[in-house]
Amino acid sequence: MKHIIHDIIQKLNTPEITFGDVRYSTTDYQSIFFEKGNLKHFSSDTNNQALGIRVLINGCWGFAGTDIINKIEIEKTIKKAIKNAKEGSLFKQQKVVYKPIKPTIGSYIYTPKENPFTMPNEEKIAYFENISKLLTQNEQIVYSNVNCDFQRQYKIYANTEGTFTDSLVYDVLPGMYVLSSDGKHNYSRTWPGHMNGRRGGFEKVKACEFEKNSERIIKEAIDLLKAPTIQEERADIIIGGGHLALQLHESVGHATEADRIFGMEISYAGKTFIKKPMLKNFKYGSDIVTIFSDSTLEEGLGYHLVDDEGVPGRRVDIIKNGILNDQQTSREIAPLLDLEPSSNMMASFANDIPLVRMTNFCLAPGQGSLDQLIAQTEKGYLLDFTKTWSIDDNRYNFQFTTEIGYKIQEGKIVGIVKEPTYYGITPEFWGSCDKICGQEEWEMHGTFHCGKGEPGQAMHLSHGVAPARFKNVVVNVKA
Repeated sequence: MKHIIHDIIQKLNTPEITFGDVRYSTTDYQSIFFEKGNLKHFSSDTNNQALGIRVLINGCWGFAGTDIINKIEIEKTIKKAIKNAKEGSLFKQQKVVYKPIKPTIGSYIYTPKENPFTMPNEEKIAYFENISKLLTQNEQIVYSNVNCDFQRQYKIYANTEGTFTDSLVYDVLPGMYVLSSDGKHNYSRTWPGHMNGRRGGFEKVKACEFEKNSERIIKEAIDLLKAPTIQEERADIIIGGGHLALQLHESVGHATEADRIFGMEISYAGKTFIKKPMLKNFKYGSDIVTIFSDSTLEEGLGYHLVDDEGVPGRRVDIIKNGILNDQQTSREIAPLLDLEPSSNMMASFANDIPLVRMTNFCLAPGQGSLDQLIAQTEKGYLLDFTKTWSIDDNRYNFQFTTEIGYKIQEGKIVGIVKEPTYYGITPEFWGSCDKICGQEEWEMHGTFHCGKGEPGQAMHLSHGVAPARFKNVVVNVKA
């Protein structure tokens, strides 16, 4: 396939094309789903090929993609991309200016310790069947499921500046769920939670320790049937890593995708409260809050040699010591904000157009363990395991509900509360962060399902976080 990509790039090296790039991907999937102890779904879908061609002509982009890979279709796709750019340029009021960058040549092949695509299907099915049976042993658990999605993707990227890279990665998305009932109320518990995507193979499934934690979530789901709710109007809360990853994603990650500043996502994924004059001076969080985008972290789903317009992977401090410092940008948008491109232009598959997307979007660690943070909290709650959430299209006002909360008194966990809900305004909330756990608690949490774009794309990405404490947060809106 590499020689075909080389041939396409040669055809794009013409005087009328300011910049051109080509992406090729082939993607393999496998999905396993057990419900109430029984196998309900098992599927494999391999060799899903896609090709995307993008050109810049007269200051306007033209893009075309296809999932048919043959000589005739490739020629049609090239011509369509060029046609789209030329016709679009007739209506383009602000021409795209593209600053050249140094080409990158390289290859990245991830090798999982246990390749799920070469493991016997019987072995994988037996593993999840065992877990699924464990979840059906209590009559107060009225529903349960165990599931896992596997994805392997090979990608080639090349452009007319001379960049040529290829990569192969493996991602897994495992989870289990139980629902308890007493005939009047139902409560759920999941493991490992909402942000359960990981870079790797079947070894990452085993690392979740499903068998060990099945007893825990069964007990907690049943205990929630009789658990109280939070009565205070405000409280100090410690947010566990899995749920904090989603909080980071929704209130900082999407808010700092710079295409939103210019209204490029307003009709579907929303906008942002951030404006250009806020850069370098707006107080987004407390002094201990540093949040960064880093596509060089190999343990994250967002790792890459280059993004989908040839910008090498890099770290960018989005929030630095509480101050809004930078944005997630593309080569087109960065100059409009007097910034350098952040290597955040990505597409789910080669026949999708690249968009500004999160890659590895992380909260920098502080110091100390979770046990130490709990011991340092006189009164409050430890919240984790996402249940529901809502946030406005400016990424400013929000509410989040977790499956369970652990009540803290005098530095010790003394009980649980059901479905704790907290409310906030983004800069005020992050401004209330007074403690972040250290590197020993810091880990990657990922998703396969970050939606953006029209037509919609679902992106794989990760968040590196450690549990953190937030002071005096609204946890009960009383009538």
